[in-house]
Amino acid sequence: MTESSEWLIYRGAGEPHDGLERLPDPPPWRDFTSRDAAGSGDGSQDRRLGAHRHLAELHRPGAEELEMINAALYLRRPLLVTGSPGAGKSTLAHSVAYELGLGSVLRWSVVSRSALQDGLYHYDAIARLQDVQIAAQGGFGSAAGLPGAVEGIGSYIRLGPLGTALLPSDTPRVLLIDELDKSDIDLPNDLLNVLEEGEFAIPELERIADRLPGGEAEVLTADGVKVRVRDGRVRCRAFPFVVLTSNGERDFPAPLMRRCIHLELGRPDHNRLATFVRAHLGAEAARAGDDLITRFLERSRSELLAADQLLNAIYLTDAAAPPSRDRLADLLIQRLDRPR
Repeated sequence: MTESSEWLIYRGAGEPHDGLERLPDPPPWRDFTSRDAAGSGDGSQDRRLGAHRHLAELHRPGAEELEMINAALYLRRPLLVTGSPGAGKSTLAHSVAYELGLGSVLRWSVVSRSALQDGLYHYDAIARLQDVQIAAQGGFGSAAGLPGAVEGIGSYIRLGPLGTALLPSDTPRVLLIDELDKSDIDLPNDLLNVLEEGEFAIPELERIADRLPGGEAEVLTADGVKVRVRDGRVRCRAFPFVVLTSNGERDFPAPLMRRCIHLELGRPDHNRLATFVRAHLGAEAARAGDDLITRFLERSRSELLAADQLLNAIYLTDAAAPPSRDRLADLLIQRLDRPR
């Protein structure tokens, strides 16, 4: 095996070998095992906190960004963040949550089919009907209060990220509504009332509130925690810190813009990208990748590029054997040139 091919794990030779034993540790931003290394129990909460701690350490906001974030905090208004992919829109939410000790970030990743109901709650009527039928056949026994009873309805309701963020608490939750510009045309307008009033109703619970003990039903949150909802309504006490992100692919209705603090993130310059690389890969990688940063900035003037593409290029060329490093860098830069 030549020196230039020693870094290859998969060789395409059609024969099994022990190459996987030489597989190095993953890049820091793709390491899913170390996030809960210091945790206890099942590690799920530690894993979530570790994830946004890592993201928070990478985010270094500029002066204007700091002002807009604080304005949104003071005014209890949503923060609408627009910018190109990789500009740091999503990491902003994690940075605020970590620095202010607001717990894990609730995330609602919007797609073209997303509706307001998806963000608020889901009622699984089919599962409840199936359980009622099983109970009627004796599958759950004959005791009252099982799936068919009014008291059991909460077991079939799960709050979405937006619904969970609006639960009453003394400190605000952080909610990331990611890529709102990919939504159906109606969703931005549908959000207006909920974001303005800070509350919403669950009709399935409202209808039977007078038959529930104390008017309360126990439901599941997006975090997987059981909470009690009274009279079928969720009302926040501390309005959540809501970050709506957009890649700038569409305009939003004026009523939404009036209710938001708007922050536009420009394209990062050389210094910010170098800081970004240092945070992920260390000072030595940033120095070694200086030429790639320059070439990345040149390409980004005419192409829509994401900063994680730069990280991939620097990390992989650093891992390659010296004779193939330049060739690999050229290949990756050429990939950056191609329309996406």
